[in-house]
Amino acid sequence: MSAVLTALGTMGAIIALGWVLGRRGTLGEHAPAVLARIVFTVATPCLLFVTVAHADLHLLLSRSALATAISTTLVAVTAVAVLRGLWKRPAAEATVGTLAASYVNAGNLGLALAVYLLGDAVAVVPPLLYQLLILAPIAFAVLDARAAATAQDSTTDQGAIRVRPPVTRIARDIVIRTARNPIIVGALSGLAVAALPWDLPEVLYGPFSLVGAAAAPLALVTFGMSLAAPRLTRERAPRRDLVLVVALRSVVSPALAWLAGTLLGLTGEALLAVVAMAALPTAQNVLVYAMQYGRGQALARDAGLVTTVLAAPALLVITALLG
Repeated sequence: MSAVLTALGTMGAIIALGWVLGRRGTLGEHAPAVLARIVFTVATPCLLFVTVAHADLHLLLSRSALATAISTTLVAVTAVAVLRGLWKRPAAEATVGTLAASYVNAGNLGLALAVYLLGDAVAVVPPLLYQLLILAPIAFAVLDARAAATAQDSTTDQGAIRVRPPVTRIARDIVIRTARNPIIVGALSGLAVAALPWDLPEVLYGPFSLVGAAAAPLALVTFGMSLAAPRLTRERAPRRDLVLVVALRSVVSPALAWLAGTLLGLTGEALLAVVAMAALPTAQNVLVYAMQYGRGQALARDAGLVTTVLAAPALLVITALLG
């Protein structure tokens, strides 16, 4: 129990620091955008490279990984079906909402929880790898596609007549933008290193580890600074979108993880690990991604705040029932 409270308290303190800095304007009005760009283009790719490079890829074939994949996929598909299919949200906003519902804080709170509550950091690897290798590439492909299409439209308008470039050119631009995405480059580079039949000297990981260590705290500081924006000028998330995302993240996801794990025969600590990881709050990196693409910032910010508050009671209940 204390591990959950300690991890959440640490996150809360860093978020509070960001709020104070934002409230006082210590770093200037453009600081949140600059910090978000640093996290997105430098710190997070370094962290992902080192994390994936040291991961045991055999975990991708375990029953725990399968249970995580099933529950996460169902949550993501549900979010897309409602946000995009039913409520007709724009593709980019629906993508950010889907990430907010399915992308958990595995690298920060999840790692602390796995170490202090479960006694082994390996529990965080399946959800982390699934997010990096499946969710992130798909989400960034959609976001880059919308960004590329918007850029093409803005440069091909000629008076009242819009000249749309060939589909092949748009597709090529999307592939190039996706391949250059720092998050995907970091994750795939780490995967390539993990697949090598030999181990690289640890000294080579030193610079990446040092820079990557800044990813989580900077993301939390950025999150806190976004909360300090004046209420009159701060964009508000659509209420029903927020309710949907929070329900999927805090209630539906752990329930589906428990069901999938039980059907796959998981018991004891293995089942606890899967369900606890599924109950983690929305990752603050989702807000960083939203700020990077300029879409869905309010939903990412509010979902991160609400699910983080709800994470403590949810994890305490799960620990009491399955621990």
